[in-house]
Amino acid sequence: MIEKRSFDSLGHAQHGWLNARHHFNFADYYDPARTSWGTIRVWNDDEIDPNSGFPPHPHRDMEIITYVRKGAITHKDSMGNEGRTGAGDVQVMSAGTGVRHAEYNLEPEKTTLFQIWIEPKRTGGSPSWGAKPFPKGERSGKFVTLASGYEGDEGALPIRADARVLAATVEAGETLTHTVGAGRHAYLVPATGAIDIDGVRFDARDGAAISGGQTVTITALEDAEIVLVDAE
Repeated sequence: MIEKRSFDSLGHAQHGWLNARHHFNFADYYDPARTSWGTIRVWNDDEIDPNSGFPPHPHRDMEIITYVRKGAITHKDSMGNEGRTGAGDVQVMSAGTGVRHAEYNLEPEKTTLFQIWIEPKRTGGSPSWGAKPFPKGERSGKFVTLASGYEGDEGALPIRADARVLAATVEAGETLTHTVGAGRHAYLVPATGAIDIDGVRFDARDGAAISGGQTVTITALEDAEIVLVDAE
């Protein structure tokens, strides 16, 4: 019901300026058991050197969420959007019928981030981009929705997927619960710290694939920052 994917077991690519770990198949990494989790297709754990990054490249028909853990990423795209997203904040891009974008670390320090891809509800549509700060203090001891494809999730960045992206910061000893509905799929990664999920320890940057139809109890073994996607 809960599959642990330890950080050391993830796909790995070292490109000099980019040190990447892949929770799911990506580029040259292929594991038939890790093609996707429901509509979650990609969860990359990227470390990007200063003054480097991804040059302009195309995407289509994918919801792309970037959660910055340290440093900042600067976005530019073919729609004319440009913006800087700092640590703890989030940007989303709905690729729709097609868009070209670049993501650069223009900071003097290494930037670390999670990039998450989720399949959209429908293909096509005009591409879009947005970003928003999410102060960590406002998600202390509870999950806050950062991005959502559902009406009523006020304050969340909109995505075109049957999914929510949530985050929480928890102090050692604090406990959270999360219910994954029947037929849904959740994937959870502690960005920092160590946690226990129903008696299993997960260290920083380990992944937890959680099946639907259950409520899990998450206990912080250390002060931790947690990112969770709940999707179809």
